[in-house]
Amino acid sequence: MSDACCAPDAPTAAPETGAAPPAAIWQVPELRLAALSGALLLAGLLSPGLWGTGLELAALLTGAAAFVPGTLRALRRGRLGVGLLMTIAAAGAVALGEYGEAATLAFLFAIAEGLEGHAVARTRHGLRALLDLVPPTARVLLPGGTESEVAVAGLRVGDVLTVRPGERIATDGVVTSGRSALDTSVVTGESVPVEAGPGTDVFAGTVNGAGALEITVTATARDNSLARLVHIVHEAQERKGAGQRLAERFARPLVPGVLVLAALIAAAGSLLDDPGVWIERALVVLVAAAPCAFALSVPVAVVAAIGAASKAGVLIKGGAAVEALGKVKIVALDKTGTLTRNEPAVIDVVPAPGNDRDQVLAVAAALEARSEHPLAAAVLAACPAPEAAGGVEAVPGNGLRGTIGGRPARLGKPGFVDPGPLVSEVTRLQDAGATVVLVEHDGTLLGAVAVRDEIRPAAAEAVARLTRQGVEVVMLTGDNARTAAAIATAAGITDVRAELLPADKARIVTELKARGAVAMVGDGINDAPALATAEAGIAMGVMGSDVAIEAADVALMGEDLRRVPDAIAHTRAARAIFTQNLLLSGGILITLVPLAATGVLGLAAVVAAHELAEVLVIANGIRAGRRTRLPHHAAPHATTRAHDAAALRRPAGRTLLPVTIGATVQNETGRTGGTCGCADGSCRAPAAGESR
Repeated sequence: MSDACCAPDAPTAAPETGAAPPAAIWQVPELRLAALSGALLLAGLLSPGLWGTGLELAALLTGAAAFVPGTLRALRRGRLGVGLLMTIAAAGAVALGEYGEAATLAFLFAIAEGLEGHAVARTRHGLRALLDLVPPTARVLLPGGTESEVAVAGLRVGDVLTVRPGERIATDGVVTSGRSALDTSVVTGESVPVEAGPGTDVFAGTVNGAGALEITVTATARDNSLARLVHIVHEAQERKGAGQRLAERFARPLVPGVLVLAALIAAAGSLLDDPGVWIERALVVLVAAAPCAFALSVPVAVVAAIGAASKAGVLIKGGAAVEALGKVKIVALDKTGTLTRNEPAVIDVVPAPGNDRDQVLAVAAALEARSEHPLAAAVLAACPAPEAAGGVEAVPGNGLRGTIGGRPARLGKPGFVDPGPLVSEVTRLQDAGATVVLVEHDGTLLGAVAVRDEIRPAAAEAVARLTRQGVEVVMLTGDNARTAAAIATAAGITDVRAELLPADKARIVTELKARGAVAMVGDGINDAPALATAEAGIAMGVMGSDVAIEAADVALMGEDLRRVPDAIAHTRAARAIFTQNLLLSGGILITLVPLAATGVLGLAAVVAAHELAEVLVIANGIRAGRRTRLPHHAAPHATTRAHDAAALRRPAGRTLLPVTIGATVQNETGRTGGTCGCADGSCRAPAAGESR
């Protein structure tokens, strides 16, 4: 570690596993050497004559063992580091007969090396420890129906795992049998359990709830989501931001520059005065100008901040992303899939005079049963077992037509089907942000069905928190202006840009940059141009998606929008911490060098001040992980209907939002917890095995 701060090694891939750092600080080898060196030094200072000298030399050799071997190895590779300055200074002090000063330098520098190494190792190991969340073995279901316990490393794609209640899932897979609620907080940072049933993707390290599951393996232990998360964050920790590059830009040439400065001080002073005095001052300057604290100012804080964020389900891809997100003044939010759940649902059914809601839904569902349009899933979720319609065909841009009971039926937008007496109701629903389809059977208008992609439960809270942070919020969407305005009003957003193409979003992000640093929040794929244009691109809900992770600077593994203000506050705190470190370490260098060159401070005082500064920088940097750790959030609604995760089945990772109009329904367990798309409550929850 002695030279790592000034000439870091090339980035390497994250190991699959890593040796745990010492559990206690006194177990660190460098600190043990430092403790022994300190004891010998104290004994030497208290002993007379040759005994004292011998003990001081022993203290020097013991302390030097903590950094000299690494310094020599680095020197053979052509790298000049802080350890070299300390080694030369100690050797020079010995040459001048200042054995106590040399031993003091070795003792204090060994302490700094031990603390630095232990701090960085613990920060990095905290992320690698995520891999320990995967159980060492898993039960595989054999063809005969028996189970066999195998090592997780031996799992293959296609194996079927059995996971009992309360157990951790060993690797990524798809549920093939059983239903349960999963605790995904270790991966996504979201504290609300998510439902899992047949067809649900599940991820390594998540904890099974009360139900037994059978899971088909889709990724090996080396390639699962948790292993990828660790690998990506290790790579992210190597990506340098502007502040980190600034520190290294000064630190790298500083070591040879200090060697030249010390040589000039020794040579010039020797020509004018006693050579012994000026050589000693030159050695003190070597120690005073050591830039290790300066070079460590940013990396320690960045590593700590990234590690803490990753544990909360926020992947921040390096120091550059930490700096960019910490400077954000404007957040641009995509609508579909970001502010909304991208799960259209029936919010109202308005029958025409003389008809009832059941009839409207029955005809609509019969026509939609053979359609792949997103609205079809919403209608079928409200009426999951319709009568089959015959001869169904799509009328592009308008709707569907077919026959039910031998009589013609149509479903479509106003204009394709005449709204007749429902004109005012259609206008009301459209103003509320809903898409309205009219249903006609045998030439008679039956009614209207309103479908809306509901806003995420936490969206309004997230926008309010961003506003309190002084961040301006803008919505960018390709949807129509009416729908966009309704969603924006519900979320508390006043600046709305609607009916945009992907290129338009990128253009608007460029325009917004004139007012401050911009973060774009989207799905990481469709919004790629805008994500790339913004100072900080944030992809939401990308667990298991390599494409989305690579498309953004920051990736939210879950779908809780409150992670955006969390991440901004987190990175702002990290930027403040490493700015403090840069000012502190830079001020120490500027102060100590002239005092050392003029003889005001001796070697012991300079060593003590310099190493104290390094310890302070490291301790302050670690705060970026400990003091600003992202919180886990409670469910965004207090009522049972809103947060009962077992009430209705839904795709993994989604959070339920009750529709605003409709009756409560019960699932097969008999518990009330969701709402039906039918306002009269006639629809039932799907039985076991049915799709929603």
